[in-house]
Amino acid sequence: MGKYFGTDGFRGEANVVLTVEHAYKVGRYLGYYFGKDKTGEGDDRARIVIGKDTRRSSYMFEYSLVAGLTASGADVFLMHVTPTPSVSYIVRTDEFDCGIMISASHNPFYDNGIKIINNHGAKIDASVEEEIEKYIDGEIPELPLATKEKIGRTTDYSMGRNRYIGYLMTLPTRSFKNIKVGLDCANGASFTVAKPVFDALGAKTYVINADPDGTNINTDCGSTHIEGLQKFVVENGLDCGFAYDGDADRCLAVDEKGNLIDGDAIMYICGKYMKQKGQLVGNKVVTTVMSNMGLYKALEAADIGYEQTTVGDKYVYENMMENGYVLGGEQSGHIIFSKNSQTGDGVLTSLKLMEVKVENKCAMSELTRGLKIYPQVLVNVRVKDQEAALNDPDVLLAKKAVEEKLGGNGRILLRKSGTEPLARVMVEAETDELCRECAESVANVIREKGYEI
Repeated sequence: MGKYFGTDGFRGEANVVLTVEHAYKVGRYLGYYFGKDKTGEGDDRARIVIGKDTRRSSYMFEYSLVAGLTASGADVFLMHVTPTPSVSYIVRTDEFDCGIMISASHNPFYDNGIKIINNHGAKIDASVEEEIEKYIDGEIPELPLATKEKIGRTTDYSMGRNRYIGYLMTLPTRSFKNIKVGLDCANGASFTVAKPVFDALGAKTYVINADPDGTNINTDCGSTHIEGLQKFVVENGLDCGFAYDGDADRCLAVDEKGNLIDGDAIMYICGKYMKQKGQLVGNKVVTTVMSNMGLYKALEAADIGYEQTTVGDKYVYENMMENGYVLGGEQSGHIIFSKNSQTGDGVLTSLKLMEVKVENKCAMSELTRGLKIYPQVLVNVRVKDQEAALNDPDVLLAKKAVEEKLGGNGRILLRKSGTEPLARVMVEAETDELCRECAESVANVIREKGYEI
């Protein structure tokens, strides 16, 4: 990770960690970087597309980015409120030089972020992020300002979002007619996309949390608060439900009984289906180290291999591209179907799950047969120095004690968050009580050593 950019862009509290000055400089550098080999005349200038989620500060950052980009001579195209994967799709299909998504994903409304997407629709190289950081910190000389007719223009590009909706509608091979589906849009970007897609495919669609006001994104709703959708599905007798996060790049599902189908379960369901269809290239699924032990046992039983990466969908995608794999993701619901998208896509994921359900003519709950998820507890400690906290000798001793206690019937994982100043302690064991006891024993050492903010 860099000084400002983590595993998922530049993220932090709006106007505290991430300021309008930062956004302006990001725009200035990107406009310069993608325009330096162009004449700046006519249509020969950098073309950059921007999307945003529903946070109040997203509009502020949009204007700051536009100012920086056009000041450097780039033309800017605004998709307005739209999911992150829609920006990824439009960048590569409409041949933009770069895409920018303004979002802090699943974080609370007062945070925001800037995600930069390359012309292939994937996250931009860390080397470019490093150069942006140098410019922010004044380590690069001031960049030239565009003048006269070389100043960039701004254009409405809401048609891009509509084209993405149209693309999603073409993917399912069967109708969803008369299937009752619940959608939790997290008061975020999916409210512009999810319902139109499901309606067009024939589903009876029931939507909650699709009334954003700038401050209610992710608040007690969406994929980070799945309990609301679980209750809604059961009370309304729905066949299934899907919950997205603020920028709709992740999806969690709920079966007709209200049971959670997380990212691991989604990869199991889709992996088996793709193997049966002869579509699982390399017969492997790409996961992160956070995936549950139960997933690996179930994949082995289904004769499906797997790869593990560090946490972050960008690392999952890199592994998939390097090896040609077509399915990968994270327990949190970032699922990548590389034949259709270069990033996690919540709405696409829900369509893929629906395809499996319709093809098998069964209840959603039947699709998870053969998968036993081990209890897992994640304890987060907000710390001032992640590296120091996680490598403290006493913390490592506490971790070793947990490993000895669990033996071969569980595991413990210590890692730092790539998007927040958190030290994460994850434990899997045979019971929730044992998970909690072991995780807290290590988290308490981090607190006692004075690392907690």
